[in-house]
Amino acid sequence: MKRIVVLVSGSGSNLQAIMDACQQDRINGRVVAVFSNKASAFGLERARNAAIPAFALSASAFADREAFDRQLIEEIDRWQPDLLVLAGYMRILSPQFVAHYHDRLLNIHPSLLPKYPGLHTHRQALDNGDTEHGTSVHFVTDKLDGGPVILQARVPVFAEDSEAEVIARVQHQEHAIYPLVVSWFTAGRLEMRDNAAWLDGVRLPPQGYAEE
Repeated sequence: MKRIVVLVSGSGSNLQAIMDACQQDRINGRVVAVFSNKASAFGLERARNAAIPAFALSASAFADREAFDRQLIEEIDRWQPDLLVLAGYMRILSPQFVAHYHDRLLNIHPSLLPKYPGLHTHRQALDNGDTEHGTSVHFVTDKLDGGPVILQARVPVFAEDSEAEVIARVQHQEHAIYPLVVSWFTAGRLEMRDNAAWLDGVRLPPQGYAEE
């Protein structure tokens, strides 16, 4: 059974979806620890409610991002993770952090990458009159939201939609696809090599896995 560490900054709804999937044996693994850069993050409470150790590190206690990440690496490595999952973690990671967890670091981003990297993706989709939006699970590299895409989910955007309605529609899909991708990794089906995502020995296209 694989050991999973999750990083959160907010409510932790994707963390909850992953914990639930582990509990239901849909993931061959378990969340062994949760970390946050915000002590107030509700994701920490979700972890504690599930009897999972949860920790917060404050960036203000460190001289710079590299010092923060060095301490975070030290604390994460105590849990010997096979996989590190970013679930709404809102800090940009240092190159040393990404390199340390190379090939075992996943993120979910609320857009159809490479469209709309960074913040405020739902507002951008609405402002640009998009009729389709979505979410992407990808491996993490030094390029912000630029690592190999593994799986995407698409949702419609309607002219009368509010931002909250688009967010809810996207999050519903996130809670389905993120545990699925984690399950692929923990089952040994998913890997990153040659700067690409591979599933069952097949190199995935730039938009990730697409069922025929």
